[in-house]
Amino acid sequence: MNCIPIMINGLPGNVARIMATSALRDERFSFVPFSLTGEEITQGEVSVDQTTVTLLKPSEREDKINDILGSYPGFICIDYTHPTAVNDNAKFYVAHKIPFVMGTTGGDRQDLERTVKNGSVPAVIAPNMAKQIVGLQAMLEYGANTFPGLFKGFSLQVTESHQQGKADTSGTAKALVACFNQLGTDFEISNIEKIRDPEIQKENLGVPEEYISGHGWHTYTLKAPDGSALFELKHNINGRQIYVSGTFDAVIFLKSKIDTNDFEQKLFTMIDVLTAGK
Repeated sequence: MNCIPIMINGLPGNVARIMATSALRDERFSFVPFSLTGEEITQGEVSVDQTTVTLLKPSEREDKINDILGSYPGFICIDYTHPTAVNDNAKFYVAHKIPFVMGTTGGDRQDLERTVKNGSVPAVIAPNMAKQIVGLQAMLEYGANTFPGLFKGFSLQVTESHQQGKADTSGTAKALVACFNQLGTDFEISNIEKIRDPEIQKENLGVPEEYISGHGWHTYTLKAPDGSALFELKHNINGRQIYVSGTFDAVIFLKSKIDTNDFEQKLFTMIDVLTAGK
């Protein structure tokens, strides 16, 4: 397989930097040395693993994108930017016919899906790119569809802890709450406890010091009305390396769809990626 050119957007952010560092060391990819960034970023470029990457603000990218497309034909974008940028970035990708993997959560997800469906290029969109968590979500969705109402009458408590800079409520938590509600609970998304205080994370939850700046700890607790039964589901992720493998699998999945012209549906999820690779 020829190297797939990829452009990783969201630098100088931490997740985008991890993705870029990993991509530079992965022989399956060639690295496009540009990155979409926020208007508030004062840097004009960053260095990643001794490679200089030019940062493009929203006010600059229209002037540069045609040159980039000419120099790196067929590249695929990976988006780890900011929830406030999700919809504008997706419209930018679709307008310029750039396939993309959207790893950024938040934004108007219905509008995001409409943008892709109305465009002409495929995209993978998922609230979580960690394959194991995606598989866990798929299992819960199966259970919810197969045994609806199984936990009727049970109460649900949800906590999700992430680094202080994560602005939105976890998309994964929202997706799992939907499964639990189908299983019979009655839980509002607004009742998810969102923990962003580093002291609470360290002292109350036990998040290791070195992962305070990058972690995702989730706990879902189901309790019977009389307190006689309790079920608890946890998934605690330290660092961001787990997201790299899933994201790169999504890129390869998109490349395969493009090469075979097999993207009539255009909008794909990580479930599609996992199913294709099984």
